[in-house]
Amino acid sequence: MTEANGNPGSPAGRFYLTTPIYYVNARPHLGHAYSTIVCDAVARRKRALGIETWFLTGTDEHGQKIERSAKLAGCSPQEFADRIAGEFRGLWDRLELTYDDFIRTTEERHVRRVQHLFATLRDRGYIYKGRYAGQYCVSDEAYVDGPPGTICPDCGRVTETVSEENYFFKLSAFERRLLEFYEANPGFMGPESTRREVISFVRSGLRDLSVSRTTFDWGIPVPGDERHVIYVWLDALANYATAIGYGSDDPKDQEKFRKFWPADIHLIGKEISRFHCVYWPAFLMAAGVALPRSVRANGWLLFDQGKMSKSRGNIVRAETVHEVLGADALRYFLLREIPFGQDGNFTFEALVQRYNGDLANGYGNLVSRVVNMVHKYCGGVAPEAGAATPAETTLRAHAEAAIAVFGPAFDQLNFSEALKSLWLLVAATDIYLTANAPWKKTPERSDAEHAALQARVLATAAEAIRVITALAYPILPDAAAKVWRQLGQGELADAAKNGFLIHLAWGGLQPGTKFGEPAPLFPRAEKDAVERMQKLEDENNRTAVEAASANGVSEATIAPAAPPAAAAIQAAEAPVPAPAAPAAAKKATEPLAPQASAAAPAPAAVEAPASVIEGAAHITIDDFAKVELRVAQILVAERVPKADKLLRLEVDLGYEKRQILAGIAQHYEPEKLIGRKIVIVANLAPRKMRGLESNGMLLAASLEGGAPVLAGFLEDVPLGARLK
Repeated sequence: MTEANGNPGSPAGRFYLTTPIYYVNARPHLGHAYSTIVCDAVARRKRALGIETWFLTGTDEHGQKIERSAKLAGCSPQEFADRIAGEFRGLWDRLELTYDDFIRTTEERHVRRVQHLFATLRDRGYIYKGRYAGQYCVSDEAYVDGPPGTICPDCGRVTETVSEENYFFKLSAFERRLLEFYEANPGFMGPESTRREVISFVRSGLRDLSVSRTTFDWGIPVPGDERHVIYVWLDALANYATAIGYGSDDPKDQEKFRKFWPADIHLIGKEISRFHCVYWPAFLMAAGVALPRSVRANGWLLFDQGKMSKSRGNIVRAETVHEVLGADALRYFLLREIPFGQDGNFTFEALVQRYNGDLANGYGNLVSRVVNMVHKYCGGVAPEAGAATPAETTLRAHAEAAIAVFGPAFDQLNFSEALKSLWLLVAATDIYLTANAPWKKTPERSDAEHAALQARVLATAAEAIRVITALAYPILPDAAAKVWRQLGQGELADAAKNGFLIHLAWGGLQPGTKFGEPAPLFPRAEKDAVERMQKLEDENNRTAVEAASANGVSEATIAPAAPPAAAAIQAAEAPVPAPAAPAAAKKATEPLAPQASAAAPAPAAVEAPASVIEGAAHITIDDFAKVELRVAQILVAERVPKADKLLRLEVDLGYEKRQILAGIAQHYEPEKLIGRKIVIVANLAPRKMRGLESNGMLLAASLEGGAPVLAGFLEDVPLGARLK
């Protein structure tokens, strides 16, 4: 990207960027916040460079998964979408993100314009009616090649077999055109790993894509054939164009579209690269619309080295960090700690360490020292620096190097390197201040000489802080605004509107400027900060599970807490985390006996070992409520190759199908399990074993010797029913 135009080929002084629109199957977590904070930082810098910027975010609200989640929650899909979309928008406002528009795919403006796009594609001969028979992943709303039982390559869940009349998009007609476009526009997609993956996918051959569904109705109706709803990804991708006026009859909307399209950056998660780099460009080519200038994929945000995911139960809310350390701390950590495009690990410990080291002890302490000394020694007025010595010349060179490095690195989305270069200036200023010690009066200096040194050093250090603050503004907007006022520079929001970064250079702090009152920026985080954040997350997860239990919401809509270890059979070959368990219980790698409960009684002829029952720690009803037990029916049972103890099961919960791996192969013949109704723990975080993902556990009791007995029913119990 170039600074003058924001991006190669973009209209001078205009810039349009987008976040992915977030699927409303669950509340926002830190992974969502990461993508949106990145966009917000870019938008703030572009505006401060005098570039007219449009920043779009929003929510994706259609599709089969939303319809099912709403049914489980006991409300309409629209009510469900309204609630979750409200949480996203509420969080973005709480974090003070500066988006210009929040698009919802259930809005009438979007619905009409998507129908316009569909009709255009059909009228131009790129959509035809046919019949689809194959595999579909409801979780990812994606079609998957393979026979029944195929595992989704993205999420690891079992796909569903779908057979229905569909409209198809002639994706196969764009294979060569896409490859030619990629070659002619090497900067279109990044990072390089995404580019290689997408090109490999296209070169492997493209088949026509189903772009409508008839087996559910929560979606945008196909114009002229309302039995069909438009495929959720065609619906969702179109938001980038519909939000700024594509398909509108209003002249003002049409002017906005001409002004900002094509988008300069679509910022996305790497798992949706294929949709944005293959399907979306093909749709636009077919419609005769210009393609976006770039698509940039960020990596996954990991929590303790595991992908942050609602189904895994390891999400962290941005609100937690905001409450304990503030939004700037979160923004700085995410952009400094995680090289953009790579996966990054998040822990509360690392966050606090970075906060204390870089913000509290670094930038915050430097500002506090200088502003307080200006008030103490200079009457709160910026002094005249006077003639520079080699020390001042060196610090100025550091500042000019930071200006030269920071901008290009930031504009290439290399935030980590940009901040690293800037914090070298923080360190250099701190070293300069300490070496010259304006607070220290030495005998060899006269009072006049000491006053001149104080003026020179404090003026120079304050100017360095002004440069640091201006560059850091897009990442630390709240702290930067406070420092700007303390330096007597007025309101930073007004300066940003006036493009204060356009001519950023050394020497902007004028002598005689009245400083504002000093105020703390980043109070040092105490030792209990990690515990406080963890407690907030634990309380949130407990509240969320209780609410989900009351509403009958499944794991698809909430992040579950981990259930007690003794609730079900773990696959014997998988390592198991070490939750609190009865002291006398067997090893976690062996089948465990459940404690007696009304929800899951042990078979009458089987008694749990007395040592387990007598030694078990008591749990509360709140603990038990965390475990979501549901009725399922086994559809497929087969042995896992090279794993003597594992069976791969496909089970039907009525509202969805899943794959579960169970360590019962030595005790049950696979073919005799098919059709059997069982009880599963439905809200257990998925885990991979032997390259396969297991989504749940079977409920059973243990006989002496560890042999499992599956829990079942004598009565006819509907699939998906919850045991309470």
